[in-house]
Amino acid sequence: MRGAMIHGPGDVRFETVEDAKILEPTDAVIRTAVTCVCGSDLWSWRGVEPTEQAHPMGHEYVGFVEEVGSDVTALRPGQFVVGSFATSDNTCANCRNGFPSNCLNREFMSTCQAEYVRIPNAQGTLVATDEVPDEELWPGLLAVSDVMGTGWWAADAAEVTPGCTAVVVGDGAVGLCAVIAAREFGAERIIVMSRHEPRQKLAREFGATDIVTERGEEGVARIKELTGGIGADAVLECVGTAQAMRQALYATRPGGSVGFVGVLHEVAIDGQELFFSHVGLRGGPAPVRRYLPDLIERVLSGRIDPGKVFDLTLPLEQVAAGYQAMDERRAIKALLRP
Repeated sequence: MRGAMIHGPGDVRFETVEDAKILEPTDAVIRTAVTCVCGSDLWSWRGVEPTEQAHPMGHEYVGFVEEVGSDVTALRPGQFVVGSFATSDNTCANCRNGFPSNCLNREFMSTCQAEYVRIPNAQGTLVATDEVPDEELWPGLLAVSDVMGTGWWAADAAEVTPGCTAVVVGDGAVGLCAVIAAREFGAERIIVMSRHEPRQKLAREFGATDIVTERGEEGVARIKELTGGIGADAVLECVGTAQAMRQALYATRPGGSVGFVGVLHEVAIDGQELFFSHVGLRGGPAPVRRYLPDLIERVLSGRIDPGKVFDLTLPLEQVAAGYQAMDERRAIKALLRP
């Protein structure tokens, strides 16, 4: 089969790779319907995360079950399925406590920009739809496998409540999906920190009420100005840089909460400063599997349409062009069709 391999910074190739196959009785193999490039993939593309040797890429997927292992009894070939970037058995203590992305048998997906994908822990990870959805819904369901689920976790972790004021730090696909989540959680005011007009437009379409273009101390000051000098009730940090985390913490009112879901790079938090701020802090890899049934239904019913974050569609074989477009901010998120 063919799939994406990264060989070094700026060097992603679509080439022949080893066929996806059943290795464990808990595995399944799916035929990819659509996949995509994630903003977190750009850390490797840019060389921030070193590539010691060539390896596959991609962790977002929806597709059709091709084959299942002997222990997989709830899935059958031909079903359309949605999964998570973190696999889970859905039975261990961490899964039962609502954190399947910390499953004791967790594996992170990393081979999904390919024609076929092996899914470990398939029975606990994959959710099958009742029937094959219309193709126009596939992008929204693909978003659910990561960026929409991660945006939902940002709102959940930040404790967004009906009538509250929420701030979203970041206007990438996760940040834009976090706007949807904040709206669905009932936030009355949703302030998005963004400097890019096309993304601002989509943020407003998703439910943003205010846009803040300033960054750093100026951005925090603007948030304070918009919130009576106090700060926001909930802040959804969807970037993962040191600057974004500082903005999130300083823009939160005493007693408010920050949900941080961006993959962290060079972030350090002053414990004493956090102690005296009275700001709550929760984050980590999104427990997407917990949210899948609900989010799938919201997409299928038309209640939410996170698929709009895909503003570039390419053949899977042009995966490198998707990376480049996102790196140059010519695209929010690139959808790849096998």
